[in-house]
Amino acid sequence: MRVLAACALLSCSAASALAAPPVAELVEVQKLAADAPHSAFTDLILWRDQFICAFRQGRGHVSSDGRIAVMSSPDGAQWSKIAELQVDGLDLRDASLSETPDGRLMLIGGAAPRKADDESAPTGTFVAFSDDGSRWTEPRVVVKPGRWLWRTTWHKGKAYGISYAAPDDRPFTSLLVSDDGEEFVEAAPRLLDAGYPTEAAIRFADDETAYCLQRRDGAAPHDSAFLGVSRPPYTQWQWHDLGLYFGGPNLMETPAGQWIAAGRIQRDGRPTTDLAYLDVQRHTLTPILTLPSGGDTSYPGLAWKDDLLWVSYYSSHEGKTCVYLAKVRLTPDRP
Repeated sequence: MRVLAACALLSCSAASALAAPPVAELVEVQKLAADAPHSAFTDLILWRDQFICAFRQGRGHVSSDGRIAVMSSPDGAQWSKIAELQVDGLDLRDASLSETPDGRLMLIGGAAPRKADDESAPTGTFVAFSDDGSRWTEPRVVVKPGRWLWRTTWHKGKAYGISYAAPDDRPFTSLLVSDDGEEFVEAAPRLLDAGYPTEAAIRFADDETAYCLQRRDGAAPHDSAFLGVSRPPYTQWQWHDLGLYFGGPNLMETPAGQWIAAGRIQRDGRPTTDLAYLDVQRHTLTPILTLPSGGDTSYPGLAWKDDLLWVSYYSSHEGKTCVYLAKVRLTPDRP
């Protein structure tokens, strides 16, 4: 009995320690891209022992010349541009990277038929694939403009992602799923309709639990992010209000089993890109580190290497809107 009690106490202590937000230390930040008037909307992946970073470049935040740049690095220090994707008549934006079950790179992003800079246009989704990061298939529109599949994650041979109104008259999100990354069907047609939900990232734990970090737009308090939780077959979800606005959301589980989120928050009307601890049991989101950022900023990509969290993001805090890469060390909080 004493052994069982001791084991239970140790288990409880370990769970309590895991539930405490880690301490985040900014190790280094470097500028990756400043060769366009506006470089933004990033994603980052560690693929075949190299970093791949993708992001949009154009004349401005909303412009008709949006294209996707792809950069690679063997070590996170030396980077080179290896590809650029563009389609006449479409503003390509918000790159999202993933690895397919057969080992290829998959890139999805927004596709808006924008004829002039600053012109409002419906946004859909394009997809392209690569075997080496340099040569890509021709971008193909897989979700028609008006409904935007913003990011995908592969799990058990299927690609999952959340689509939202952009700007069709259905202000709710839908869960889409695909066997090949090109043909998507609705697994949960009306996923979340609280307020105006938009961008969302979905990830899967080792026990197959799905977690969705969902941005919402609108006036406070209806602009707070939600956490969605689901079990297979992912058609039924429980939603929890996190009480904090969070734009351009991304999340990942660290090797220590903690969930880290990254996105844009507002402090006294000032936007910054922050890392936050996402407690998936208590349904709380706690900011732990503000990255050097401000103004037009957010849309981070996340990767883990050499016991460090690597974060791509964009910001205009130095004047020009550029892409940055931060290295962050996470250590347990020891009161």
